[in-house]
Amino acid sequence: MTLGHAEKAMNDGATTRATERQQAMTPPVVAARSPNTPAVRQGPPRRKHDHGALAIRIARDGTWHYRGSPIHRKELVCLFASVLRREADGSYVLETPAERGRVEVEDAPFVAVEMWWRECDGRPCLTFRTNLDEMVTADADHPIRVEIDPRSREPRPYVTVRPGLEARISRSVYYEMIAHARQERLADGREVLGVWSEGVFFPIDEVPPSCETAGTAESRPTGRAAGAAAP
Repeated sequence: MTLGHAEKAMNDGATTRATERQQAMTPPVVAARSPNTPAVRQGPPRRKHDHGALAIRIARDGTWHYRGSPIHRKELVCLFASVLRREADGSYVLETPAERGRVEVEDAPFVAVEMWWRECDGRPCLTFRTNLDEMVTADADHPIRVEIDPRSREPRPYVTVRPGLEARISRSVYYEMIAHARQERLADGREVLGVWSEGVFFPIDEVPPSCETAGTAESRPTGRAAGAAAP
């Protein structure tokens, strides 16, 4: 399904998931060529069609909108999300091999709505589920980062889902993650509160000087600490 067809489907309501699946599973028809038939020279690659700004917006709560109205078909949202990319300038596009178009993202394109804590080879792992049921485990390639408002101290936590694409960690999931946080000393001597996952330490916020306590090496998980002093 092309971006143009998907846009028309949202206007008409005529495209169904069964049709999309059937089209995807239908093999292309290739005509047999005689050994004596000369090969046809391939022309230059077709230029990717740019639709410009699409009338699609991803709200802060993760809801996708088209022309101001929510897109209720989750399978269509998942289809769009599978071709979502982020440009070097920070903008977001839907891109297929043949076409592309820009979309508006208010905050992050996904929301982490659920989290699991488990042991992975003796070390903690944090796995998140997004609002589109994509699973991601925090590690070196899928880091957790937390922005702290300098005035209100309000946290804005995120986890990387795919290169350039993040999920905003919902408030309830953030509080659940905080329950697994521990205090660590960074290489620069700062005491911070953070979480471990897949052997990597992800800082959340600095510990106020009045609350700083020296941690023991025995209490720390083994693994690579992102910015933390070696145990």
